[in-house]
Amino acid sequence: MKTTDKIELKKGFPALLLKWNREQNDRQMPWKGEKDPYKIWLSEIILQQTRVEQGLSYYNNFIKTFPDIQQLAKAKDEKIFKLWEGLGYYTRCRNLIASARSIAKEKKGKFPGSYEEIKALKGVGPYTAAAISSFAFNLPHAVVDGNVFRVLARVFGIDKPTDTTEGKKYFTQLAEELLDKKRPGLYNQAIMDFGAVVCKPVSPLCATCCFKKHCIAFQRDRINELPVKEKKIKIRKRWFYYLVLEHKNEITIRQRTERDIWQDLYEFPLIESAVELDKKTLLQQIEKRKLFNNKEAELISISTLFKQQLSHQLIAGQFIKFKVKRKFPGTGSWQWIAKDKIGKYAFPRFINQYLKEKTGRQSLF
Repeated sequence: MKTTDKIELKKGFPALLLKWNREQNDRQMPWKGEKDPYKIWLSEIILQQTRVEQGLSYYNNFIKTFPDIQQLAKAKDEKIFKLWEGLGYYTRCRNLIASARSIAKEKKGKFPGSYEEIKALKGVGPYTAAAISSFAFNLPHAVVDGNVFRVLARVFGIDKPTDTTEGKKYFTQLAEELLDKKRPGLYNQAIMDFGAVVCKPVSPLCATCCFKKHCIAFQRDRINELPVKEKKIKIRKRWFYYLVLEHKNEITIRQRTERDIWQDLYEFPLIESAVELDKKTLLQQIEKRKLFNNKEAELISISTLFKQQLSHQLIAGQFIKFKVKRKFPGTGSWQWIAKDKIGKYAFPRFINQYLKEKTGRQSLF
């Protein structure tokens, strides 16, 4: 693209985008137009790594349960984790709790009003701080998320990888340059919506796009090539074998306290392996680790294989159900609970798949 053409496109980009937003954007979300920074913050944290369709019900449940930040700050961790259950990435939830309590204590419940103060909150990066500050306080900070990377890379024909320091810096500078400084909140929402409903990752609506006369990717048939990513994600595979131990009307669970996936959530006693185990090897592992006396346990069933794909890990495994003759202490971190109380504890989605498989609700029995 010639320098003069690029300058003209930069000048015309905000106006074209806002014209599309005014005349064609009918994307509905309950937080659009919201000015309460608490609600905006909550929606952004939920949506950091969650699709809107999945996050919507969680957002509504959080707002209903905790109408303001003070009530969120006062709630017990277990209650918040239970409400978060199924969203994954529980570090986000721990950061949410820490930030709510910090604001309640240090700011007396008043949400910070500057970009730098917002960015200083746990779990808030430049994108989230820009979104909150522009939507709630109309501060001139451009959002740069996956949607924005994609729109700018395609329209301006940018080959710089979006997952490198140089690439992120370049896209951020361009986004700030294009931002409508008088209407930053409206502009930010418009470009995110445009990336979500028009300039989609797959099958974008190029034929009706307001930028099709200017879009470099469209003109040069490079839609599927942009944006560029340099790094390949290495996937770690882990095998989890859960022991579902039942004694009369009780089962045993433990809380994951290690700095690992699913920290602070509950699970059944676990045997983890780097490779897949067959039935014989699995039973040998139970005996070798002396988790319980095999003579006092009756094997009831071994589940089918369950899987859950995380961003950098693939979790696969099974659930092995035993009836035991007595309640033994286990490893010390185990606790026995009544079977009908299991719904009060927050479990990772991997376990919830098993709990809901047969009955369609969170019940084993």
